[in-house]
Amino acid sequence: MSDADLAELGQQLRVDAVRAAAAAGSGHPTSSMSAADLMAVLLARHLHYDFDRPGHPGNDHLILSKGHASPLLYSAYKAVGAITDEELLTFRKLGSRMEGHPTPRLPWVDVATGSLGQGLPIGVGVALAGSRLDHLPYRTWVICGDSEMAEGSVWEAFEHAGIEGLDHLTAIIDVNRLGQRGPTRHGWDLDAYARRIRAFGWHTVEVDGHDIDAVDRAMSTARTTRGAPTAIIARTRKGRGVTAVEDREGMHGKPLPDPDEAVRELGGRRDLRVEVHPPHDAQPPKRGGGDPHTALPRYATGGDPVATRTAFGETLAALGSLHDDIAVLDGEVGDSTKAQLFAADHPERYIECYIAEQQLIATAVGLGVCGWKPYASTFAAFLTRAHDFLRMAAISRSAINVVGTHAGVAIGEDGPSQMALEDLAMMRAIHGTTVLYPCDANQTVQLVTAMADRPGISYLRATRGEGPVIYGPDDAFPIGGSKVLRSHQDDQVTLIGAGVTVHEALAAADQLVADGIRARVIDLYSVKPVDTQTLRTAAADTGRFVIVEDHHPEGGLADAVMESFGNGHPTPRHTRLAVHTMPGSATPAEQLDAAGISAPSIAAAARKLVAS
Repeated sequence: MSDADLAELGQQLRVDAVRAAAAAGSGHPTSSMSAADLMAVLLARHLHYDFDRPGHPGNDHLILSKGHASPLLYSAYKAVGAITDEELLTFRKLGSRMEGHPTPRLPWVDVATGSLGQGLPIGVGVALAGSRLDHLPYRTWVICGDSEMAEGSVWEAFEHAGIEGLDHLTAIIDVNRLGQRGPTRHGWDLDAYARRIRAFGWHTVEVDGHDIDAVDRAMSTARTTRGAPTAIIARTRKGRGVTAVEDREGMHGKPLPDPDEAVRELGGRRDLRVEVHPPHDAQPPKRGGGDPHTALPRYATGGDPVATRTAFGETLAALGSLHDDIAVLDGEVGDSTKAQLFAADHPERYIECYIAEQQLIATAVGLGVCGWKPYASTFAAFLTRAHDFLRMAAISRSAINVVGTHAGVAIGEDGPSQMALEDLAMMRAIHGTTVLYPCDANQTVQLVTAMADRPGISYLRATRGEGPVIYGPDDAFPIGGSKVLRSHQDDQVTLIGAGVTVHEALAAADQLVADGIRARVIDLYSVKPVDTQTLRTAAADTGRFVIVEDHHPEGGLADAVMESFGNGHPTPRHTRLAVHTMPGSATPAEQLDAAGISAPSIAAAARKLVAS
């Protein structure tokens, strides 16, 4: 396409964005209009993609980080012939693939965007997969807005990409000066962005984002720059081409006031068709093999105590030999989480994200886009920083494995800043997650292994301290199951725990024997999905539950248990033991006692229930 044709294509994208928003009665046409020329040049001259084969290994990746500008993306899909004009005009309607913000319901969309500041961090993961793991020729293009440059996650991404020298990654920043409620922090000061981005080791190019030739040259520079990623910082005008809205405040997130007049001012409807460059020749990466003779760890029942974090690390290293499609990401705590054991055996598949938890999860999502099975681990308490990335990963239909260690008051002397007491609630609340909490080493082996092929987001909570090995290495722990460790037909109460509280419940059951009270003990290692049938059977048999968890009372184990009742199923009388106070520093045993979740507290609660 000539420069003149590209200018016409930019106008077509604007017109179609205006029409889509008008049909929906909502949307962000002005944010789409500012980046239309950038998209036109990218589509026609620099993107390499086969829209008939979205899974082609040589396809470039295009991530619209400013996901509210979805009318621009959908208009681009129309221009390449991927969707029809009729489908474009179903924008934001019930059942349409043209959602308000893009999601992978469309086969050309890698990840859901719209929570600003996530596209570039995920793009870093996609670029890392291509350059470091798969050695594929594709480029990763991320279109960002200037408002999201205020997000800290963006700067985590800039630093990570700069350190890794990801020269196949290009960030295109649409600097249109206006955010939702008014001007952005730096307005049109392109150099303010460039100085900061260069400080992270990037090559930068500042351009007029409506100058077709300048944009083309900037993208050519990005494609030929070696050893560093490139940021194209483009000065644009929001609502470009329509006098009533161009560079005017108060027009964000609204259809144009007179869309028909706007279309006329933009030169009317067009139906240009873009022939996108085909992808570079590339063969699918050869993954899915490994050494089938590698043995998973086995721990002796009743032998030396083992921390579940240690079993996690040793299992991960073995899985890395069994499966060559597993990659591990660390938040600079691999020596404590024991993920570093994987690094010793498989350094090429171990990615250090440092203390940047948002980038940690974003990188995992990016690797998942490219077919890898990522395990991302850090202290469970620090995953709260990345909650929004996990929430968006669920919307992206991502399959990632997350492991949080050092959970609960059981970590001991480090104190409350290091204690995850909210993580079960956080992970349970995310759509489609699997939440696991093993209590011993052999159970950990089985659950970490099962996560590898589990769809969606899987979370495993691991503990710092060493604990007894109570299960054999050949015991089975299906996801959605539980283990009944003590049971008798005369049971009067059921003690339910997970992780460290399983051992406390067993000790409490032993104490209750002296009082003539029989207690059933259930290890509810699968917190989501939960073993509803076993719980209902226990409720029918004993009528009383003591549920004990090393977690705050809101949203954790007890809530998971009680959600199995209702809807015609009678609720057992129950007591919830959880961490109700703000812990301080103390030994692990002292912490459990102070929180009221140790064996004596469990036994006391059971006695009270039975006596009442």
